[in-house]
Amino acid sequence: MANNNVGPKRLVVGAGYGMRDWLAQRVTAIMMVLYTAILLVSFLTGQNFTYEGWAGMFAQQWFKLISAVTLFGLFFHAWIGVRDIWMDYVKAVGLRLTLQIATILWLVACAVWSVQILWSV
Repeated sequence: MANNNVGPKRLVVGAGYGMRDWLAQRVTAIMMVLYTAILLVSFLTGQNFTYEGWAGMFAQQWFKLISAVTLFGLFFHAWIGVRDIWMDYVKAVGLRLTLQIATILWLVACAVWSVQILWSV
């Protein structure tokens, strides 16, 4: 009897987090679309198109919160995409690990900087 590795008893290899990451990218994409819609409605219904108007909008706690959540979603979305690029196209393990660590450090720095910007308004 030949084992052709087909069906429910097949040998699954790999990291095993494909579906979770696929779903996370869809959820974070929806978050970014909703945030963009809120931002667009706020812009189109506003009358004060000056720096003070924008600063006033971002000074509200609820707007800071949804902005921060959306930015964290963006950074997670970017991490999944860039990590997949590194895993698919960089075959040297040491270089791939270095690129992944550099990506994580860059995204964490961007997250810290975005929180600093949001809460300084």
